[in-house]
Amino acid sequence: MLNYVKKILTKVSFDARLFEKELRKAIKALIGEDLRELKQWCYATFGSQHEAILNRCFVAV
Repeated sequence: MLNYVKKILTKVSFDARLFEKELRKAIKALIGEDLRELKQWCYATFGSQHEAILNRCFVAV
């Protein structure tokens, strides 16, 4: 599931609204270590492009 989420986020990263929508869905679907890994991967991959969105979505994680 984590690899699928990464693929989707990579494909929609051009559109900030769509990226946030898919990221929120992914956060709801993943638990535990997968969620922590997603957070690290997102900041490493999209931190410069979508930092504000990442901060909003991961505030409670």
